Amino acid sequence: MAEEGLWREQHIEGNIFVVSLSVADLVVAVYPYPLILSAIFHNGWTMGNVHCQISGFLMGLSVIGSIFNITAIAINRYCYICHSLRYDKLFNLKNTCCYLCLTWILTVVAIVPNFFVGSLQYDPRIYSCTFAQTVSTSYTITVVVVHFIVPLSVVTFCYLRIWILVIQVKHRVRQDCKKKLRAADIRNFLTMFVVFVLFAVCWGPLNFIGLAVSINPSKVQPHIPEWLFVLSYFMAYFNSCLNAVIYGLLNQNFRKEYKRILLTLWTPRLLFIDVSKGGTEGMKSKHSPAITTNNNHAEIHL
Repeated sequence: MAEEGLWREQHIEGNIFVVSLSVADLVVAVYPYPLILSAIFHNGWTMGNVHCQISGFLMGLSVIGSIFNITAIAINRYCYICHSLRYDKLFNLKNTCCYLCLTWILTVVAIVPNFFVGSLQYDPRIYSCTFAQTVSTSYTITVVVVHFIVPLSVVTFCYLRIWILVIQVKHRVRQDCKKKLRAADIRNFLTMFVVFVLFAVCWGPLNFIGLAVSINPSKVQPHIPEWLFVLSYFMAYFNSCLNAVIYGLLNQNFRKEYKRILLTLWTPRLLFIDVSKGGTEGMKSKHSPAITTNNNHAEIHL
């Protein structure tokens, strides 16, 4: 029981970053995407420069927040699986909250220079206010390297080490290892690994186009077809929708909740039945103080 409780507590810290990643995905749906739909409907931007800057800022907040949270998840999984003896000290609840705050502070710090460079502009090809790759060559290279290549390199290293350990455990090379990998650990790792791969696939083309244009704008930019640029942008936008699908396909708990939500939307009366059932079961599950005390003593003796 104690081991199971510790395992659940360790996963709480890891799941904090997953929730944070979900928040980063939802940011674009709250403000930028509705404005993009409005621009498509009006065939141009009609909301003014202030909304353009806010939309571009939130878009960047979502993108950079996603990659930084994916990096934090990879480091968390690497420490949990490959350095389990030090995991409790590195990722207790207090430290995890500090890491989460640091992740979002770095995200905001990474976006602020856009206002000084003037790189948040409306692009009629994609009907949105976003990062303009041609405003500053050096800044675009810095953005691609610091906000994409470096984080993905860190994530790749972490997941390679995890894969190596998983293969070793599978082939019983590490029989002396005290930590046994649970099936749930493997499933969670695979889920976040797929999230990382899809992020790299969806955002890779846009970042590499920006890097190529920045290195040699006069020669490269005229040779990039407009359809390729637009396709790379909408691939990147589509990534925000994919994570929820991945969670549903690979995680049993998410599948159950999705099914429950859909059934509730289809038949709202089920919501009231579940609420009343939960209250009734909660009353039945209450124990008298004497019984609770006896159970506690029994656990201690065990």
